[in-house]
Amino acid sequence: MSAKAKKILVVSSHAPYGKSTARESLDAVLAASAYEQDLQLLFVGDGVFQLLKQQDTSATGAKNLAATLPVLPLYDINDIYVHQQSLDQRQLTAADLVLEVKCLDSRQVAALMDRQEIILSF
Repeated sequence: MSAKAKKILVVSSHAPYGKSTARESLDAVLAASAYEQDLQLLFVGDGVFQLLKQQDTSATGAKNLAATLPVLPLYDINDIYVHQQSLDQRQLTAADLVLEVKCLDSRQVAALMDRQEIILSF
């Protein structure tokens, strides 16, 4: 008997490099996908920098997170959102991002969070 899938939102709010937080959020999403949960991913604040195209990590020696993000649909992670105000504050647009996302305003982000059973914040 299989358990009912939980609605899980992973909120990623940290820049991609300097700390392991961004990598941990991606690892959590991929791990949860193995358990066939109803996963959604939301990038807010400095987390939007994780989505930028053409990231150069050669100086840091860190693995390029943006290179991993386009494979998320292969893991049935198709609901990927970004907070529009976070993009605007950083003078970015959806065209600057490595994958197609759904842009949400603050009201829509609140509604998305209200629909979840579990929210993991990184």
